Amino acid sequence: MADAHHPPSAARSASPLDDEIIERRTLRDYYVIVRERLWIALPLALLAAIGFAYQKSRTVPLYQSTASMRIEKPEKVVTSQEVVDTSITSDVELNTYLQVIRSATLRNKVVASFTPDEIKLIQRPYLADLAPGQQPPGVGGLVGDITVEAVRNSFLVNLHARHRDPEAAALVANRYVEQFIRYLLESVSGRSEDAVEYLRVRADELRVEAKAAEQKLLDYMTRNNLVSLDSSVNIVSDRLKSVNAALQEARLGRLATEDLHRQVDAFRREGKNLLELSYVANHGTVPSLRNQIAELVRSQTVLAERYLERHPRMIDVANSIAVAQAQLQKAVELSIADLEATLAKAREREASLQREYEAQEREQFRLRDIGVEFKSLEAAANIAKNNYAELLNRLTQATNSSNLEKIPVRRLDPALPAGAPFTPNINAIVRTSTLLFFGVFFGVAFGLSFIDDRIKSAWDVEHFIGANLLGIIPDLSGLKDEEKYRLILQNQNERGSESFLGVYSAAKIHSKLDYPKAILVTSTIPGEGKTLVSSNLAGCFARHGKRTLLVDCDLRRPMLHRHFDLANDAGLLKWHEAGSKLDVARVSTIPELGIVSIGDNIDLLRSGGRSKVPTELLESPAFTQLIDRLKREYDLVVVDSPPLGAVTDSLLIAESTDEVVYVCRFNRALRKHIRLYIRALRQGKNEILGVVLNGLSARRIEYYSNYRYYRSYKKYYGTAS
Repeated sequence: MADAHHPPSAARSASPLDDEIIERRTLRDYYVIVRERLWIALPLALLAAIGFAYQKSRTVPLYQSTASMRIEKPEKVVTSQEVVDTSITSDVELNTYLQVIRSATLRNKVVASFTPDEIKLIQRPYLADLAPGQQPPGVGGLVGDITVEAVRNSFLVNLHARHRDPEAAALVANRYVEQFIRYLLESVSGRSEDAVEYLRVRADELRVEAKAAEQKLLDYMTRNNLVSLDSSVNIVSDRLKSVNAALQEARLGRLATEDLHRQVDAFRREGKNLLELSYVANHGTVPSLRNQIAELVRSQTVLAERYLERHPRMIDVANSIAVAQAQLQKAVELSIADLEATLAKAREREASLQREYEAQEREQFRLRDIGVEFKSLEAAANIAKNNYAELLNRLTQATNSSNLEKIPVRRLDPALPAGAPFTPNINAIVRTSTLLFFGVFFGVAFGLSFIDDRIKSAWDVEHFIGANLLGIIPDLSGLKDEEKYRLILQNQNERGSESFLGVYSAAKIHSKLDYPKAILVTSTIPGEGKTLVSSNLAGCFARHGKRTLLVDCDLRRPMLHRHFDLANDAGLLKWHEAGSKLDVARVSTIPELGIVSIGDNIDLLRSGGRSKVPTELLESPAFTQLIDRLKREYDLVVVDSPPLGAVTDSLLIAESTDEVVYVCRFNRALRKHIRLYIRALRQGKNEILGVVLNGLSARRIEYYSNYRYYRSYKKYYGTAS
């Protein structure tokens, strides 16, 4: 029987097509790897990508401005052709210019050239970071990062300046270009001309004189509180006019009030009725009280025609008239008091305006007095500035005319303030974060796949373990035990039955032995479903007309008798204890073995009890002879054995069987252990039919079914051809 066995490596190498299928992962395999670890890889990838983006986006924004220059060799006139040769003979000259721009000397010149306003502009973005009372850093350390690069295959140079303020970045870039050109002007000329030197010295002297005159004028204006003389004179003149107008108005009001007061005094001295004055007659409640008295008098007149003087109604009217007249007298006195108060306020306001008018007159006289000296200082300052400007213009003309043809640099494009920060670059951060997300996502998924050695997919079976995938069994934990071990015998659960029928078909395709034969069903660790596969695989062969015997060789923990509701009072151990007799025509009739029928074309040989040392039976020649005798009476003997990872009983049983079906539960046993045990089975000259992957969920089985059918189809037609 061993001669009929072929090494698995030879079987696999016989078909190049099989090798190609086995050794290569497809997109479906990678899809399963990613899907199985989605909820581990996805949070880690999101955390890494978001953390990176958050960290980079928190960097201080920097703006970059670029100024470009064209560097060329000093112009050389070729008189014979009357053209200008501006080419550079080597890269040494160009590199020299680049190093000059990067030098500390030029940086110092740039720093020294900034005006106070420009220094404030450069320091502006750093002021918010200063502690109270802390001085801003020096401008030398705030110039920023300068990068100089030569454009490939050209003599163009780009100068990049980076700063936290866009205007400061443009200022620094342009100032570098200006100072570099000035440096070349000073160095290329070779020697200074006497006239240029004299003009420069004289210009410095005039600049000092102009500055001193300007400062003297400013000090004089500060001492005398002047914005400018003309402005101050205009301000005082306008103020004097407005105060004068207000004073005249106040005086007229005061005169009118005094005239009215004199009339009141005259009426009071002469005993005249004050109500004849319109001011008193119309003041406050006087009009209403007069009307009230008049009405009461009319009522008294009417009543006097009907009643005597002592009549109550006449008395009431007389009392009302007396009260009204008393109120009228008080109202008249109140009007006189208001008039006196108004007169006092008018006199006080007139006096205040008079004092203000006199003060503005004194200020106007003061401005007239200091105007002479101010004009003198202003004229001196203007003369000094005009002299300095004129001499500076002459110096510029002389310098340009002397060095114009010696400047080897031309400004191409000035630097402009950037509209958006150079860093952080949001687009670059998004791109990098996206790449980091996918890198971490797939790295974690495939890294965990590399670390996780548990069997999960068909690729693990065919590539890593090097065995055929016979089929995939769905998770049947939802079924009762009395149902799932009899799926094929009772033709229940179409989904589960189809899976076992698929395993049966694959086992027939991969088998190289004819009937009768014995198939060992084993696994790596307990709980992987080898007994479930043994029962239903035996049922599949019996259902297809093969007389099949199912043997429970798990002598340490037998289970088959329970699943078929039988007592374990006969079987292998009982037969061994009875002397292992085989001297009968049909071993199936031996009472100690107790072989019973559990369905059409299928019988069950139980363990006959439990044993802590089953190797005494499994290593005995009688056990091998028993298997051989059973193969004469049955077309197929399916042996359910203990897991290889727990005990070595299966290796002993394998010596008496022809083929092996290895059961692996999804995400349970380690691949390296499975490969180790399958290698041990192959060394025992057993034909490994393949691996049954058990316990996949409905979602996974839907995917793996298509995958399995594709594999089986390729292998079937490959073998047939």
